[in-house]
Order: sequence, then structure tokens, then C-alpha cells
Amino acid sequence: MAFDYPEDLQYLDTHEYARVDEEEKIVTVGITAFAVDQMGDVVFLELPEVGDSVEKGENFGTIESVKAVEDLKSPVNGSVLERNDALLESPEDIANDPYGEAWLIKVKADDLSDLDEAMSAAEYEEQVEGDA
Repeated sequence: MAFDYPEDLQYLDTHEYARVDEEEKIVTVGITAFAVDQMGDVVFLELPEVGDSVEKGENFGTIESVKAVEDLKSPVNGSVLERNDALLESPEDIANDPYGEAWLIKVKADDLSDLDEAMSAAEYEEQVEGDA
């Protein structure tokens, strides 16, 4: 199955994406359509509180499906500005629009260079097609 990977995002090998507002240093974090597809029906989501600190490469929450429980990894160091409370109420909605309405958290990044190792859409697509 082919997925669209928006070109304006950066991707982690753990299947999270980062949408970066460089001016504000705000990073919107979500999970990719590939990850949602692999998980199946999402039944539970755990996200940090607004104001919590997150660390690059560290868990900031979990996503649970009928198949598995996966840790969510932060692409940057920073503090949580916003979380998607609507998804906490209806976690299954993540499958409808993973790159739009179904973002997970917004982080005020300490340093955007944390994303220097992130992949482009083409690099991520190449990686997941190798995994498929």
C-alpha cells in the first residue's frame, strides 16, 4: 500500500513526524500514516500535560491499538504547548487525518538543530518500503 508523505514534514525512524514553524520554534508532532496502518484500530492514547518537558528520543506518551502498544518518541527537547485533547476522547480518529487534525502535541523547541538527523519524505518512504 502506498502512502503520501507530505514534503514539508520531517520524519523519525520511529514513525513520528515533525512539522516545524521555524520562526516560532514550534514543532507539531504526530505519527505517520504508515504507522497508523501498521497498528490497526487505535483504542487508547496517552499524551503529556501542557507544560511538561519532553526530550529528544525519549517517550512522551503511548499509543495502543488492538495489535500493540507503542511508545511515542519526541523529535526535540522542549516543553509541551498544546496537546490534542480531541484525540484523547476519540483515539480512533487518528486514522482519518494523521497529518492534519490528528496531530498529537505541539512543542516549543529548545533548539531546532535537534531535527538535523530527521529524514525527508523521500528518505522516510524509502525506509518504510524496505520494512514493508
